[in-house]
Amino acid sequence: MIDGVSIKELRVIPDERGRLMEMFRSDDPLFEKFGQAYVTTTYPRVVKAWHMHRIQDDNVVCVKGMIKLALYDSREGSPTMGETMEIFLGEHRPVLVHIPKEVYHGWKCIGEEEAYVVNIPTELYNYSNPDEYRLPYDTDKIPYDWDIKMG
Repeated sequence: MIDGVSIKELRVIPDERGRLMEMFRSDDPLFEKFGQAYVTTTYPRVVKAWHMHRIQDDNVVCVKGMIKLALYDSREGSPTMGETMEIFLGEHRPVLVHIPKEVYHGWKCIGEEEAYVVNIPTELYNYSNPDEYRLPYDTDKIPYDWDIKMG
């Protein structure tokens, strides 16, 4: 587990009308502060990676479909510097993943339908000076292979 990354199991409450899933509360131990909330989608087999932030932390939930979230710790002095990890999340595993600043992350839609991901970062998006640092999905700087692992 990468230092500072947290996974919160989400409770789904079904009844005869449908389901309710509470994702994030201001009294949650993972809550720092609210910047904004947004939804992004990813088409099947598409990889959206890599990026990290220097100011904000992310709080990610896949509410429809399934994704494979990959993380890489690039933080100098971190006890897990250089480590990678992957987390499968979505309809079949409802979790919130807290991603600290300076941890590269990205995901691949692993289902047969478009995945819907909600992010609740700690900061507002700054259109004139985005807090976003990107690397290509296939960079040599991150030891991670997006292919399916068979077997």
